[in-house]
Amino acid sequence: MGDRQAFSALYDRTSAKLFSICLRVLGDRAEAEEALQEAFLRIWGRADMYRANGFSPMTWLITLSRNVAIDRRRRRVPEPGAGLDAADLVADAAPGPEAQAEMSSEARALHACLDGLAPDRADMVARVYLDGWSYADLSAATGVKLNTVRTWLRRSLIELKECLSR
Repeated sequence: MGDRQAFSALYDRTSAKLFSICLRVLGDRAEAEEALQEAFLRIWGRADMYRANGFSPMTWLITLSRNVAIDRRRRRVPEPGAGLDAADLVADAAPGPEAQAEMSSEARALHACLDGLAPDRADMVARVYLDGWSYADLSAATGVKLNTVRTWLRRSLIELKECLSR
């Protein structure tokens, strides 16, 4: 009888959290409820398999519930033609001719403004904002102190903003 009471207390304390995980994975309330029920059946049947190994019991419960939900999602049978209908709903991501012309014009203006910066500053701006370098990487590559890099980039962006607004 004690095990049932303990299991009931466990359910009361954890079911809301575990349900939200199942719902997030499945996206359907009814299916998430079924997954939660299946998860608690597995928890009841496999409680003796829990090993702490430095992890909290909640970590085990969350992992088990998430895996049940993922398994249910994988077992879903796609509806015939569902993929085709979804494809019709997806808009063409490519910009139209007008947007391409506008972007081309903006790119030319940006390059003209970059040419107006000191060459080392223009290179820094390009590395960080076009090539994805971090400030720390740029600092290490150029041998310039990190705070100096930040200051130069901020000033360069202000200059670019002023140039582009003309």
